[in-house]
Amino acid sequence: MRIVVDANVPAAEACFGTLGEVVPVPGREIAPDTLREADALVVRSVTRVDEALVAGSRLRFVGTCTIGTDHVDRAALAARGIGFASAPGCNAEAVVDHVLSSLATLAERRGFRLAERRVGVVGAGNVGGRLLARLRGLGVDCLACDPPRAEAEGADGFVDLDTLIGRCDVICLHTPLVREGPHATRHLMDARRIAALAPGTVLLNAGRGDCLDGGALRERLAERGDLDALLDVWEGEPGIDAGLFELAELATPHVAGYSLDGKLRGTQQIYRALAHRLGLPARLTLGDLAPAPPLASLTLDGGLSVDEALRLCMRAVHDVRRDHDALRREARRQGLAAGFDACRARYPLRREFSTLAVALRPAAEALAGPLSAAGFRVEIGKG
Repeated sequence: MRIVVDANVPAAEACFGTLGEVVPVPGREIAPDTLREADALVVRSVTRVDEALVAGSRLRFVGTCTIGTDHVDRAALAARGIGFASAPGCNAEAVVDHVLSSLATLAERRGFRLAERRVGVVGAGNVGGRLLARLRGLGVDCLACDPPRAEAEGADGFVDLDTLIGRCDVICLHTPLVREGPHATRHLMDARRIAALAPGTVLLNAGRGDCLDGGALRERLAERGDLDALLDVWEGEPGIDAGLFELAELATPHVAGYSLDGKLRGTQQIYRALAHRLGLPARLTLGDLAPAPPLASLTLDGGLSVDEALRLCMRAVHDVRRDHDALRREARRQGLAAGFDACRARYPLRREFSTLAVALRPAAEALAGPLSAAGFRVEIGKG
């Protein structure tokens, strides 16, 4: 069996090498000729999988090591009898880590406490649901908007998007990209809704770039400069809007979910799906693939406020400023599109908050609740 795998998929040889010959290819270079003799294809989000790509191949399986599936034409695969699998939830924890790091960084820059703001989460699925739980654990007042869930489960606990916009200081977008139908999300945040945002609103998008009208946001920022835009996903990646890039308070290259742990979960989920498709046992577990974290623990004593402790621990694991600075540096060196892809291809090692154990001495025990709610492992009376 010949398995073509995006070269950025970690542990590909360890997993898929047990099932066949692994052929690594950069995601944007996967083309029809690449797949002519392939039996299976494993991608991430940068490869558009459609009829034009798979026509003439002998593919029996396509897997994407990502939560999102809008880059895959599932109907085209089904018409050819090609099996498909995705990795729902694989990097959800990493995205939530990124969002919390971004909000903590902005709060420090602007001099506010996140606990004093109301956060609206648009899309309460794998990522949004986890974000809501962590924010509420931190004492943050939250509203949730998720029309498909409200329709299926009842409206209790949800508000419509316009209500959320009118009542929230921070808005986080975590919807999949749905191009048509009653719950379409393309340009869900359109020009009208962007115009309706109150001055001082924080708008964060770590879902899908096309869910936000980037041109309308750029115009609002250029004309009034009264919003803070924290953007990890963009329309037209990697050729993103240079004007919007310059105006964003935090601009990162679609790496919110790029923890090693999240990537390995995605690899392992697709490995299991392909093994099942082939009728073979899937013996490798996530524990077999994940190395020990480079920073396994730290100890806190008294003297830190809750916000200071949270920022310190977050940045010990994932400092979003590094990603922002890297994209600006690479954009200057090689242009925005090439720099965008270079940052993703050479993304440095990053683990998740849950890999860090925080030992609290007696004077710091009051930090246990917030640190645990943020996602860290807390050990009281140690260190």
